[in-house]
Amino acid sequence: MCRIAGAPPRILPPLLLLVLAALQQAPIKATCEGTLCKTGFPEDVYNAVISRGIHEGQPLLNVQFRSCEGSRKVHFESSAPADFRVGKDGVVYAARSFQLSPEPTKFLLYAKDKETQEEWEVAVKLVPEPENTEKEQKKMDDIVFPRQQNKHSSHLQRQKRDWVIPPINLPENSRGPFPQELVRIRSDRDIRLSLRYSVTGPGADQPPTGIFIINPILGQLSVTKPLDREEIASFHLRAHAVDVNGNQVENPIDIVINVIDMNDNRPEFLHQVWNGTVPEGSKPGTYVMTVTAIDADDPNVLNGMLRYRILSQAPSTPSPNMFTINNETGDIITVAAGLDREKVQQYTLIIQATDMEGNPTYGLSNTATAVITVTDVNDNPPEFTAMIFYGEVPENRMDVIVANLTVTDKDQPHTAAWNAMYRTTSGDPSGRFAIVTDPNSNDGLVTVVKPIDFENNRMYVLTVAAENQVPLAKGIQHPPQSTATVSISVIDVNESPYFVPNPKIERKEEGMPAGTILTTFTAQDPDRYMQQTALRYSKLSDPANWLRIDPNTGQITTTGVLDRESPHVKNNMYNATFLASDNGIPPMSGSGTLQIILVDINDNAPRVDPQEATTCETLQPNATNITAIDDDFGPNAGPFAFELPINPPSVRKNWTIIRISGDRAQLALRIKFLESGIYDVPIIITDSGNPPKSSTSILKMKVCQCDINGDCTDADRIVGAGLGTGAIIAILLCIIILLTLVLMFVVWMKRRDKERQAKQLLIDPEDDVRDNILKYDEEGGGEEDQDYDLSQLQQPDTIEPDAIKPVGIRRLDERPIHAEPQYPVRSAAPHPGDIGDFINEGLKAADNDPTAPPYDSLLVFDYEGSGSTAGSLSSLNSSSSGGEQDYDYLNDWGPRFKKLADMYGGGDD
Repeated sequence: MCRIAGAPPRILPPLLLLVLAALQQAPIKATCEGTLCKTGFPEDVYNAVISRGIHEGQPLLNVQFRSCEGSRKVHFESSAPADFRVGKDGVVYAARSFQLSPEPTKFLLYAKDKETQEEWEVAVKLVPEPENTEKEQKKMDDIVFPRQQNKHSSHLQRQKRDWVIPPINLPENSRGPFPQELVRIRSDRDIRLSLRYSVTGPGADQPPTGIFIINPILGQLSVTKPLDREEIASFHLRAHAVDVNGNQVENPIDIVINVIDMNDNRPEFLHQVWNGTVPEGSKPGTYVMTVTAIDADDPNVLNGMLRYRILSQAPSTPSPNMFTINNETGDIITVAAGLDREKVQQYTLIIQATDMEGNPTYGLSNTATAVITVTDVNDNPPEFTAMIFYGEVPENRMDVIVANLTVTDKDQPHTAAWNAMYRTTSGDPSGRFAIVTDPNSNDGLVTVVKPIDFENNRMYVLTVAAENQVPLAKGIQHPPQSTATVSISVIDVNESPYFVPNPKIERKEEGMPAGTILTTFTAQDPDRYMQQTALRYSKLSDPANWLRIDPNTGQITTTGVLDRESPHVKNNMYNATFLASDNGIPPMSGSGTLQIILVDINDNAPRVDPQEATTCETLQPNATNITAIDDDFGPNAGPFAFELPINPPSVRKNWTIIRISGDRAQLALRIKFLESGIYDVPIIITDSGNPPKSSTSILKMKVCQCDINGDCTDADRIVGAGLGTGAIIAILLCIIILLTLVLMFVVWMKRRDKERQAKQLLIDPEDDVRDNILKYDEEGGGEEDQDYDLSQLQQPDTIEPDAIKPVGIRRLDERPIHAEPQYPVRSAAPHPGDIGDFINEGLKAADNDPTAPPYDSLLVFDYEGSGSTAGSLSSLNSSSSGGEQDYDYLNDWGPRFKKLADMYGGGDD
């Protein structure tokens, strides 16, 4: 709540305050400004003027503590706890009864937050009331409890009704000093009794508590802080009087305290910016909009009575006072004519609201902005930018823009008052042109909707009119539409020739020989004003290739025989298309269709259907129905005559035929029994043409044994005697598939044999000793004539690192030494007998080697065991040292080394 600056510096009687409030018109300036919240005491020093005689428990003043972080648990303490104590609500009470000294009494109050241990302090200064104030206080009105009837009195007395206490009027925002005494409540029983006074109700012991306090002994009712009428306009308290034992001695009385309004609130507009519209050309007095402001002060007094006025108008054309406002309601209306959207589209008004009925001296005011948009009306018709528009169009063109008609309209774009509509008033009686409006530019697009022929009309002159979608506003001194002339020139172009008539129908008999002249099919050139040569003719479509056209004259002759029964003839009609071309720029051509209706002649003999039938070998039942088919129609077809030929005689002997309709007959057995089998029965069929045409058709009859129902029982045997075409094709397909499978199997077997042979070594079974000596089909001298490198048989640890095989000693079919696969090194053999196993394992490894060449090669075994008792074979290099070696141990190696033992261990032989 705000404290009001300008209040009297000392306590005045309530009645005097009311008088001052009624007479003084100057506004009281509010000192509450929007400041940042700060936790603590809002005042640095609290001043209170009180009477010199202080009683124990007497409330002296109320200090306020502001908490910005919500509710704090604050504990108050006094620096003089023997004289003063502070309640939880901030009310300072006297701790004992004493007399104030003439000098001001000063002490400190502390506020301590129990949770954060923060501490604040404020100074309190108590000033004793002067003597004149005490005199005025003695003259303060007393509120006396109404006297009650004595219940023990024997005399009858009239009981007085409870007093009606007039309300106490207290101005808001008083500056104090506080506590400020209002009235004194007393009972006439306090002469003989010691009474205690108290008040209850909102503002005393109910929220908001501590606003009003009472001296329990003297009964002085005081207010402890400034009041705010906008928060609480009145307080309803109840005063009580009890004795020292707490017994009620008087009935409670009601006390009403009204808070007198002060002009401490400015008017506030509901919106800071107000938007409104008004049509252009509106008459004076046209309503525009309403602005509204509210005042928190009492609306029943001058403080809350508002008045409105317009401070400024922008722009100020055509008049600075285009609008006015009702000072009480806030209605804005027009007061001058001349609103024109094309000149001024928007007005901005500054509106002021002032309380105190608009008193500029004492009233508080506030402003808002009113934005008034002038809306468009159709007060400007469209006007053509030119009187004559020109355009040209090639003949026979459609859906092309010929001319672009431009207009201007000052109204607001893309509205009904701006959108233009075009129409042709004269010059186009056949409706060959249409005018559509471009929605973006508002232009009129003249478009051709029907073909134009240069040879008929070379120029068109149109009169067009433009008007808006909505009519002009009333009172506008302009014609509602604008007119212009459109001159359109037609450009001559080379047009296609056309055949007359198209299509052309000719009726001819079929069977006409080649070279026959059918007709002449010519075309016309519509370009009468172009210098062109004669037309040339050509054939465009002739499905059966029966016709030819002369390129100069257009004469059509036949190149083949016309056949009505041809598949190219549909419904007796044959269609051929021809082309006529000119030599214009660019050259053009036109097509024409010749339709030839072919008249049927009797050129097709009838034939029997079906060509195969089945019948029983007995006489009953044995009738078979047949039908005659003729490609001709009408009189050249049925009715048909059916008969059997004379030769061979067996036909008429075994069969008989009877006609049952114009194109149907029955064939039956003449004899009682005919052996099962397939018989070819010739049938002569003659049509009704002039002259008639006949043919002999062969009917394949299958005679079979039948059951009692007339169904064949041995049809499979008869059919099996002669295989049909489908059965033969199926058998051939099966044979081809079987042969293909056999061929694929043979190829696969040969390929497998080749792969197997490529992996096998060519070893003679008789000389297979499983060693590293391979047989080659070559004959030559003995070992002494060959220079072999036997160092390959040496152990790896005996080979010198620098020993490199000389060039030219390696065999051509020997496998290269480099890039050999690395096989795991075998451990030393404990006995020479495992050399054969070692050689076999090496052979298997070589056979399974994917890098081995597909031919015989020398297998190199790098290691034969470190513990071999055979010693080195290097002596084989020298023929002179062979006699010094002892090879008898080869006999102990088994049959695999028998030949070596015979060769080297046989003595001198």
